[in-house]
Amino acid sequence: MTDASKDAGLVAALIDRFEKIRLPKALELKEKVDNGETLNDIDIAFLDEVFADAGKLKPLLDRHSEYHKLVGQAMSLYQDITEKALQNEKNK
Repeated sequence: MTDASKDAGLVAALIDRFEKIRLPKALELKEKVDNGETLNDIDIAFLDEVFADAGKLKPLLDRHSEYHKLVGQAMSLYQDITEKALQNEKNK
């Protein structure tokens, strides 16, 4: 199996996970913090996992610049969630 075919399989799996799991959860968290709520331990663990995975995937993303915009938009969503959650904590 070539590196390109390994990358293609990994990218397909990551996109599937993003569409089915991570994006719906992120949108749920965004709505939660937009409504003034704070994040619980499970929410924070989810975000920790997302950010840890993002760091591990940097070499893959370096090889596939066609996904930079998508990843940037996703990371912006996660950043919005964390910033709003922090603001909600401070306002408690």
